[in-house]
Amino acid sequence: MKTAIQAELPPELLSQAQAYVNEGWMPNLNDLLTEALRRYLESHASELTATFIRDDVAWGLHGHD
Repeated sequence: MKTAIQAELPPELLSQAQAYVNEGWMPNLNDLLTEALRRYLESHASELTATFIRDDVAWGLHGHD
């Protein structure tokens, strides 16, 4: 199941994304944005995990909600 989202993009970013599609690098903007988001999330997963761990430790040490 897929979920539709609405996003506002700066014109320059949209133009660059559309150029990749027009040049055949991706079949359409949906696929390009899905791949870009997937890569972003994968590349930042360790940072996010570290942040969660730090927050949990801080909460455990200081008991703040």
